[in-house]
Amino acid sequence: MLRLFILSLAAMACSLPLGAEELPLPLGELAKPGRILMLRHAHAPGFGDPPDFVIGDCSTQRNLDAGGRAQARRLGDRLRAVGLAKASVFSSQWCRALETARLLDLGPVVPLPALNSFFERPDDRQMILDGLRAFLARLPVDGQPVILVTHQVVVNAFTQATPPAGGGSVFQSNGTGAPKWLGAIPVEAREAL
Repeated sequence: MLRLFILSLAAMACSLPLGAEELPLPLGELAKPGRILMLRHAHAPGFGDPPDFVIGDCSTQRNLDAGGRAQARRLGDRLRAVGLAKASVFSSQWCRALETARLLDLGPVVPLPALNSFFERPDDRQMILDGLRAFLARLPVDGQPVILVTHQVVVNAFTQATPPAGGGSVFQSNGTGAPKWLGAIPVEAREAL
């Protein structure tokens, strides 16, 4: 009977998405050289973007609300508290991602089209992922930490897990377009809006 129970647990674990069975990593892991945080933007109410969406015009986009802005600031505070005083910060060109990246307050924010969403643009998926893999392959394996603020679909493409708003995954740079996935960052209950 015990053996059947153990086999059932093993079968369930194998059916979970990649990383779903992993415990969250301590935030201090991000302060180590070569670490990459692929972060979903903070809370922005709604779903997708309006039909008249235009990159660079925030009035046409779904944006962070007050809770999302507070969530991004709290995450930046938590990261500084564990020793991550500065990082190379890159963001999708979407306003909600750029604002999240700026509110983290961990360094200048550089827009990176390879972090853009392809949620309602399936034809862009391969081009975006290829661009992101090329960017990741150029990162030094022992450089300062890198924060990539992006969208759920992009994080999901690399981890097969769905991060909550303001959540994400930690990777170790390895000189390839497929950095080693280490786990998810813990999201405080009040941050998982």
